[in-house]
Amino acid sequence: MISFTPLIATLPSTIPFVGPETIVRRTGIPLRARIGANESVFGPSPKAIVAMQRAAHDSWKYGDPEVYELRKAIAAHHGIRVENVTVGEGIDGLFGLAVRLFVEPGVTVANSLGAYPTFNFHVAGFGGRLVTTPYVDDREDPDALMDLARREEAKLIYFANPDNPMGTCWKASIVQDFIDSIPRGSLLMLDEAYHDFAEGTVPALDMDNPSLIRFRTFSKAYGMAGVRVGYALGHPDLISAFDKIRNHFGVNRVGQAGAMAALADHEYLTSIKTCVARAREKIYAIVKANGLSPITSATNFVAVDCGRDGAYARKLVDGLATHGIFVRMPGVPPLNRCIRISVGNDENLKSLEEALPRVIKMAD
Repeated sequence: MISFTPLIATLPSTIPFVGPETIVRRTGIPLRARIGANESVFGPSPKAIVAMQRAAHDSWKYGDPEVYELRKAIAAHHGIRVENVTVGEGIDGLFGLAVRLFVEPGVTVANSLGAYPTFNFHVAGFGGRLVTTPYVDDREDPDALMDLARREEAKLIYFANPDNPMGTCWKASIVQDFIDSIPRGSLLMLDEAYHDFAEGTVPALDMDNPSLIRFRTFSKAYGMAGVRVGYALGHPDLISAFDKIRNHFGVNRVGQAGAMAALADHEYLTSIKTCVARAREKIYAIVKANGLSPITSATNFVAVDCGRDGAYARKLVDGLATHGIFVRMPGVPPLNRCIRISVGNDENLKSLEEALPRVIKMAD
């Protein structure tokens, strides 16, 4: 029998996120509200849909392996050079490439305990040594994270602003101070997946900094999670290294066309921000009416403090699933006292409003 590498043999066989499709297959209960994965139920720009439909006719062709036109559009959008941009299969795919570039067995990586877990799976997959520091007041603690990175001589530092799973954020000046304090020999991976929803949280772009890579996506505000297009911004020497290992045909022709059209539709993006803000307010009101405490969010989801422990929060997640409502929860204490509800349309949130009091009554 063929054996795995020693590293792979030590890793658990797991799927980091249980998808709503899995839950439906397991329970046989159809979904009424898919509000657990921070997708945009409002969908892509109509212009992006048209562009993807047109591109589908040419889907017999491989996509441009350099993703040049999309990189050019992203660069123009941000006022930087094409050489500062790489595009990949969502932020998750880019995380895997970035970790592969810098991590080998024994290399130390610093993160916050409970932060976005997919990054950690990549670190484990390449044999990295992960060190963590706790959240403070439901936010990542930049001072403690940087102290940890210095103390442990971390080669990579992961920091998200706004944060997933709590939806909290820091203002741009704090993030800039964090960037300015990166230790020599370390690289900061700054996850800005939710930046479109959070004004005043994004420091100015500095593409001359060789110690920083910034990650963004078309999965959230642009409503294209299923298409899998994300991008990273950084110094040309960092960005060019991705070409050594990336899947050069990984971003398909349809996705490239859709992302370009979405990026150009500024009016639609503005309307989505308004829809998200309105839906967050509705979620705040629903959970407060049921005795739960929403955490102020700078994203397209709301973390909700259930006031007890992770076991109780799990009861609410599972109970909502029996009503066809898909939500998630953070994975580690004390964050797992919360459930996480993505914004939805009026029908989604009406279903939540009807089901939540019944679920709480059953859980108590």
